[in-house]
Amino acid sequence: MNMMRIGEPVKREEDLRLLRGRGRYADDVNAHRQAHAHVLRSPHAHAKILSQDVTAARAAPGVLAVLTGKELAERGLGTLKPGFVGKRADGSPGYASLQPLLAQGRVRFVGEAVAFIVAETINQAKDAAELITIEYEPLPAVITVDDALAPGAPAVWDDNPGNEGFTETRGDAALVDAAFARAAHVVSHRVCVNRVTANAMETRGCTGEYDEGEDSYTLRASVQSVHGTRASIAGQIFGMKQTRLRVICDQMGGGFGIKGGCYPEYSLSLWASEIVERPVKWMAERAESILSDEHGRGGLVDAEIALDEDFRFLGLRTHTKVPIGAYFTTDRNIRSTTGGLGGLAGVYGIPAIHAKVTGAMTNIMTNAQYRGGAKPEPVFVLEVMVDVAARRLGIDAVELRRRNTLPADALPFRTSLGDVYDCGDFMKNYDECLAAGDFAGVGARRDEARKNGRILGVGTSNTITGVATTNFEHVEVRFDTSGAITLLCGAMDHGQGHGTTFKQVLAHKLGIDGDNIRYRYGDTDKVATGVGTFNARCAVFVGSAVSIAADKIIAKGSRIAAHLLEAADDDIEFADGRFTVAGTDRSLSLEEVAKTAFQKPRLPADIEPGLYEHGEFGMGVGGAPTFPNGSHMAEVEIDSDTGKVTLVRYSAVDDAGVILNPLLFDGQVHGGIAQGVGQILMEDIHYDRDSGQLLTGSFMDYAMPRADDFCDFRISANEIPTDRNPLGVKGVGEAGTVGAMPAVMNAVNDALHSVGAPPVEMPATHEKVWRALREATGR
Repeated sequence: MNMMRIGEPVKREEDLRLLRGRGRYADDVNAHRQAHAHVLRSPHAHAKILSQDVTAARAAPGVLAVLTGKELAERGLGTLKPGFVGKRADGSPGYASLQPLLAQGRVRFVGEAVAFIVAETINQAKDAAELITIEYEPLPAVITVDDALAPGAPAVWDDNPGNEGFTETRGDAALVDAAFARAAHVVSHRVCVNRVTANAMETRGCTGEYDEGEDSYTLRASVQSVHGTRASIAGQIFGMKQTRLRVICDQMGGGFGIKGGCYPEYSLSLWASEIVERPVKWMAERAESILSDEHGRGGLVDAEIALDEDFRFLGLRTHTKVPIGAYFTTDRNIRSTTGGLGGLAGVYGIPAIHAKVTGAMTNIMTNAQYRGGAKPEPVFVLEVMVDVAARRLGIDAVELRRRNTLPADALPFRTSLGDVYDCGDFMKNYDECLAAGDFAGVGARRDEARKNGRILGVGTSNTITGVATTNFEHVEVRFDTSGAITLLCGAMDHGQGHGTTFKQVLAHKLGIDGDNIRYRYGDTDKVATGVGTFNARCAVFVGSAVSIAADKIIAKGSRIAAHLLEAADDDIEFADGRFTVAGTDRSLSLEEVAKTAFQKPRLPADIEPGLYEHGEFGMGVGGAPTFPNGSHMAEVEIDSDTGKVTLVRYSAVDDAGVILNPLLFDGQVHGGIAQGVGQILMEDIHYDRDSGQLLTGSFMDYAMPRADDFCDFRISANEIPTDRNPLGVKGVGEAGTVGAMPAVMNAVNDALHSVGAPPVEMPATHEKVWRALREATGR
């Protein structure tokens, strides 16, 4: 028996199979007569294509097809289009620049797909790519956001001089101006949020197959939303009904946002399968993935914060400039920069905030959501500005946070950006986190580190973000004639442990053995609908949808049980998997009722046979997101001779509402912290400013954190349930990253400040820190 219950530390059922190599990832599935594809990519950041000669490539051994922009035009496949483009500063619509599946006439970033070669083997496809002759005419390129927005900058698109993609604002500018006018202190700082890439363990890949007999397509791919991918490819690329396309995703080796996009290679594989009349597989190599995956974060933020004479926050003003890449072709390019602006309000009740975001067209890869979506960046800006203000004004950063943090009795609270925090205890989070990190002992540890040639720094963050803001989620609960259950879900699992968590919720609600439930997802032909996995939405939306479906199962089961037990419907009680006539020992198990549900002669005349229900839950009209919140404390030591930064102590207290599974809660926070620390200390997407070449295109140059870059994490929870969903959950998938980035950055700059060194911006590499220390010593 496996009597799973909500709140119990149930071990993940998926792990044994995956650790034994028995998962089914995109590259594990090989179709009969499968061919292989390779993408020839642009070596230029910006250039005209004067001519292409693919004759030799098409004649090369094993080659089945070579597709270029010419064939693309003849086939008439479409492009993705953003549903929302925002506005530019002058009020005109944002500049949507659509990316063809293969370059046509011009390339606009290094790595843009120019030709798609299909052959019997991948090596034959690569060899043929080298036989393609392309004559380019290089054009001026703009790589950085400041260069792109500078007067007279070369235009990425001829009809968009100035390179502005959009300018979005939020908040009351006049109210902020008034706050700054009466402020006793104003602190300004330019915050850098660098560009990164997800580097999931499994690179992107797919197999496309066209079935001529049914005139239909099947795509097996590593994607975060099978239904979303189907809708985009069928509706925008091929212009056909969605029923003609089946999208499948089994296991996924990490997504983190970058696999939420509908990339050109997916449609190219389907199109190529039409032509060669065989399945076509494409798998990205690591360097190709770094080059062509949508990148995360990135931007320069000019921030100002106003305080009164008692150091209470009066107002905050920010202008974020983001290089969104050469194409503005999906909502992801704008939502990833504007969707989390509410995080600028933080836990402080700042009465006046105005935020402006400008997206600039640049000759680099496009941007999109990365773990945390659009939320870590605004939170990072706010929490860094708190520390900057504390250092410049001579007040302790912890005291500054205490002085401004909203008390628990101030909630519910509407922020100046319009969000309503329904519940939480922000000071309790902070106090417990400081206690767990032994903040009282920092002074002694700082002295001890100094004796050993190290510089100790401590940083904290106290954060809140709105999550579960996107659409809805769908589940189905199906009993069969034996009483066994299949739980089908529209969301995707790419490492979160959904198969354990949602079975746990259903088993708890129905009072049954979890081993009697089979979990299925990731197939548009099996699951009716779904949105996908991102935005820390699944515990909220899917968990609640499971709860709703379970309630429907219980309601129908109660009517069947009443009929079988010859009792009134209102006399039936349900608990621990049994329907009982109130006040008696007469009862039936849910399994018995489920089996009977398929026997029409034994049912009431007005009840349809079978026991299967669906549940949907999400953001409806007037709905509100949940607001997970938490405090993080990081302690670092810097080697004064080399600038090496070592994370030596880390504590976190997060309020994610009701915790469905404590083991998975810890795992989510751990993973988020690792990704946040990695960005602050080492990870960086860096293009050459002149040529637009990606200089961090492999793990030789793109530094990835390893286990020995971390210390032990002290993780705990402060569970304050929300009433915005049936389970009281708030979501935890983004908490680690949101809290870690500012805490670690603040710790590094606290250490530098303690020895008179100037602050550094992310990534705080050893070299940057070493140079700051040299500047402090005059060496």
